[in-house]
Amino acid sequence: MGKIVVQLALLGLMLAVVYTLPNKEDWDIYKYHINSTVTDGYAITIITSRVVNRRDQPTEIEFHVKIPKNAFISQFKMSIEGQMYDGVVKAKEEAQQQYSEAMSRGQSAGLVSSVGRSLEEFTTSVTVAAHQKVTFELTHEELLKRRLGQYELQIYARPMQPVNDFKIDVSIYEQPDIVFSEVKGGLNNPILATIGAAESQNQLDVHFHPTVEQQTLCGACGDDGLNGDLVIVYDVFRDETLGHLKESDGFFVHHFAPTGLARISKNVIFVIDQSGSMQGRKMRQTRAALVHILADLAMDDYFGLITFNHAVHPWKRELVQANEHNVGIAKEFARTIEDHGSTDINSALLDGAKMLNQNPRDGSASILILLTDGDPTTGERNPVIIQKNVMRAINKKFPLYCLGFGHDVNFEFLEKMSLENSGVARRIYDDTDADLQLKGFYAEVATPLLTNVMLIYEGGANLTQTNFSHYYNGSEIVVAGQITDNNIETFSPRVVAISGNKHVEFSETNSSTVMTASLSESNTRRLWAYLTVKQLLDKELQLDGEEKERAKQEVLELSLKYRFVTPHTSMVVTKPPGENAQVLHKPKEGEKHPLPRGGFFRSVVSSLHYDDPSFPAQRLHGTANRRRQGTMHPSSRGPAGRRVHPQGSMDSVSITTVLQRFVRKTVNGSLPLCYDLNEFMLLKLLHNPNRELSINGQLESYPSVGFKRIVIHNQNQRIDINQRHIRVNDGQNATKIRWEPNIIDIQRGKLIQSHNKTTIMIEDSLLIIMRHEKKGKSLLWPIFSQVSNDPVEGLLAVKPLVYESVSAPSGTVTVSGKTFTVSEGDIFDYSVTSAPRIKCWLTSAENALEGRLFDFLVSDL
Repeated sequence: MGKIVVQLALLGLMLAVVYTLPNKEDWDIYKYHINSTVTDGYAITIITSRVVNRRDQPTEIEFHVKIPKNAFISQFKMSIEGQMYDGVVKAKEEAQQQYSEAMSRGQSAGLVSSVGRSLEEFTTSVTVAAHQKVTFELTHEELLKRRLGQYELQIYARPMQPVNDFKIDVSIYEQPDIVFSEVKGGLNNPILATIGAAESQNQLDVHFHPTVEQQTLCGACGDDGLNGDLVIVYDVFRDETLGHLKESDGFFVHHFAPTGLARISKNVIFVIDQSGSMQGRKMRQTRAALVHILADLAMDDYFGLITFNHAVHPWKRELVQANEHNVGIAKEFARTIEDHGSTDINSALLDGAKMLNQNPRDGSASILILLTDGDPTTGERNPVIIQKNVMRAINKKFPLYCLGFGHDVNFEFLEKMSLENSGVARRIYDDTDADLQLKGFYAEVATPLLTNVMLIYEGGANLTQTNFSHYYNGSEIVVAGQITDNNIETFSPRVVAISGNKHVEFSETNSSTVMTASLSESNTRRLWAYLTVKQLLDKELQLDGEEKERAKQEVLELSLKYRFVTPHTSMVVTKPPGENAQVLHKPKEGEKHPLPRGGFFRSVVSSLHYDDPSFPAQRLHGTANRRRQGTMHPSSRGPAGRRVHPQGSMDSVSITTVLQRFVRKTVNGSLPLCYDLNEFMLLKLLHNPNRELSINGQLESYPSVGFKRIVIHNQNQRIDINQRHIRVNDGQNATKIRWEPNIIDIQRGKLIQSHNKTTIMIEDSLLIIMRHEKKGKSLLWPIFSQVSNDPVEGLLAVKPLVYESVSAPSGTVTVSGKTFTVSEGDIFDYSVTSAPRIKCWLTSAENALEGRLFDFLVSDL
């Protein structure tokens, strides 16, 4: 196929994710470019945003993008008034001290990416002078992974407003000819204008340059502009030879994906968690996926089913052939699996491994697949012992694939166990399409073609992984390394493997197996570094002691050299003098952010502005609001990066930050306890796993208080509430509701709307969201009550407390045997329409909540 130029006409733009919009009167994005270059599967993407502050006063401007979760950020920089500010990659421990010091002062210095299904977030902000511009530029890199016969490049576009100069430009260069390509995703539409003629068989160009009008044409977008992903899928020519090798600058990369091989029959055992935590939608989706997977087994495959809770329940005591009769009976069994009891992962996996070991078949490939949503709760519960038991039982004879269902699963435990046994772990997200995720994973391993694959490179050094237990149809093995002494004459690659009952060797070369110079000399070296770091991180997870430390040190050295933000490095985002640097971390899968824990809450803003008479100074209460004192220029910045000004004499200035004040109520009429937290947090307000109900909230930012957004997940329905409207989305249909009287039917209940209050009734749970007007701004405040005895967690679920009396104006309080100091404070009670100011005893969050501050967090609304 020749060179393809694709221009996307935006007619049916699909809304992928909704985010709270910036105040469009404050700043304007007039340039938003995404440029991605892919060379031999290695993608380098640059996101550039040019923004102008339209206000007559300094304004904080935010840069918020999403990137693929397998990518490493390698560069970030800001340009303000001709001055460039670069992000610097440092060892995580080195950056952590800066982060901790800022947190201890109540500043928002921590910047942690969140983990979603396939994307992570990068967010930073900077204060820009009146009518000045700022340019943000972020670079990330990733090696595209071939799955089901295709590569997939995902680009997410969410500038948060229509942009005059919006462009996505993608250039893909592949040495074997590109044999097919497709453009899809949330930024695609049924009508594509294809422009251009064939010029080269190994280049694909995609250009998406929608006008401002086109950016607002999608049904749910309106003035909000684009929101979605552009996905480009493609594959390259394959044959039965050694594959494709590329060399440059003393490094090589080898893509091995032979075709024309006979499939190998497989022995597969599915080990299915049926404990009580799998109740509801998880179990229904598991049953549906299992029925579909069984139907896809080949006639010469053999299979087994094992369900487990506190006991192990094999469907049959041995593997059976996947003929029509056996598959039919197995489907009926799968449809009857019910959830109850606790979780004995150890016994279930040992029984599965034993069954595979007792039923060997020459020329076949064995696979063990575990699906679970929780930690071991009965039998052997020590993860380390379970991992050793399973590794000993499998003994490197077949791979173990672990599928972790939902966000609460101990994913690191599953990941380590899979890696130790030549498999991988995959998180199955607890969404409406979880059954499709399960079926999609199985499709990747459904057709083994080779086993015991070894790639051998005479004259090669510093190689990435070269031994693989299986090669599956539609996948690819990629190996990179250095050529010894940069001498291509002594470099000789070959691959040996087992196909069925026979040994096979790949050493032949043809036109697709050639050494070619890279289009970018540094790409091959960076691909090697990326792949090495990824595999060292997997290796580190499996090791202990000195070996673990050596692997960690190797990751650190490579990450610093190639400027990768990895789990062992952080990027310190530098800013103009007076503003706090921010620290960007690469999260682990399922990692939680530090988040405050609390009860029912209120808020207060404590920020002094001597030149703003419309913003009265709040009286500061307690140590939580006290800041350093000293002389300060009026244009200096406070601890949280906010512009602050002196109040009173120049030799005694209180510098404060913007805080949200929370309260924990009492049961005996005593004054509540209150505590202050910083802004910009995503909070877990409520989670009821038995009802598949969760409520999350995003705090407002300066100068507002309260919540700017509250999102309710009600089974497969999402209710997104902000100060302007409510959007109800069930995945197929979206309804947008203004703050005016209305009654809407929702799943398992009703939504009753008025001008200043929304009441949401879901079965026996009641959520009321108050909307207050304060100085021309709206704020949201949630109130929750529940009749059932279901276990719930979150800020709204914290119970009122009882404490011993306290003396004024300051003294001590004793809660659950712990005594601590409090001082007088006050808060606005937004649970009442009039929002009166009430008194409270001010203390730290840890004291008020009887626990750590960092327990309640959501990575995304």
